[in-house]
Amino acid sequence: MGMPITHIMTSGMSGIRAAGDLVARMQFARNMRLKDAKEYVAKKLGVSTMDLSDEYVMRELREELGIGVVTSVAGSPKGIAAKMNIEKLLDIKINCCEKFRGKLK
Repeated sequence: MGMPITHIMTSGMSGIRAAGDLVARMQFARNMRLKDAKEYVAKKLGVSTMDLSDEYVMRELREELGIGVVTSVAGSPKGIAAKMNIEKLLDIKINCCEKFRGKLK
């Protein structure tokens, strides 16, 4: 039941076009309520909670932080590299990153 609601809320925040994916990660990783997750992500990014849904602000910030954007940018982190940057930024572990690191051993 929680998954559809979270998906609806993050889609409303434009997913990766803004910060919806980051907020959803905090909801799942730390079992945060939506308001708390937004506040946590905003603080980590150094923006207001209103900026989290602003595609222009977030596009520039996501590129700067290397945490992935919808359209690829030459030389910018993509895929697993962007997810690893998200792990560092939000102080969480992402399963696919853990599995990737395990394969490197």
